[in-house]
Amino acid sequence: MHTELENGHPVCIRTIREDDAERMRVGIGRMSPQSRYLRFFSGASAPPSWVIERLTTVDGYDHIAWGAIDSSGDEHAAIGAVHAFREEHDKNSAEFSVGVLDDYHGLGLGKLLTATMLLDAQAEGLKEFSVNILSDNRSARDFTRSLGGNYQGLQDGVMEYDLVITEAIARLRAECDPPGMAKVFRAFDQI
Repeated sequence: MHTELENGHPVCIRTIREDDAERMRVGIGRMSPQSRYLRFFSGASAPPSWVIERLTTVDGYDHIAWGAIDSSGDEHAAIGAVHAFREEHDKNSAEFSVGVLDDYHGLGLGKLLTATMLLDAQAEGLKEFSVNILSDNRSARDFTRSLGGNYQGLQDGVMEYDLVITEAIARLRAECDPPGMAKVFRAFDQI
């Protein structure tokens, strides 16, 4: 799916595949230590191989994953990813996470990836996401609340929110920002 960020920068959003392992490793390595810490709860400069394997082993049901690629040049670098891991004890719920490279913060990429995931998850029968956020990650907390996230509690510095997928989709559809969001909704409306 080809769309653009708030500044008009072109991106391609597509499902993540096993052969994206090196692209994922390089992308995570390009994140600042602070961004890696907020996303992975660790500032390690290189993720262990098992993390990359987990992030790229996608079946479209128990693990749904989409990635964003910078389509402005020849490099086609990974610039963001979103994942949903279906809960074993509740097949209507999944753990949700999104990560965006620092150079693309504030341009709407997180919203585009989130909308893509919400729409795909709904098509796969999911009803709710659980979202775990470090308590000092104010932007993730604010974004989750803007989607209707309900605070469930705090444990060891990690805040947990529940997010109803239909409500979050409705809020993003009403906002329709960044401008490229309309292309995401059109792509799923055609399915």
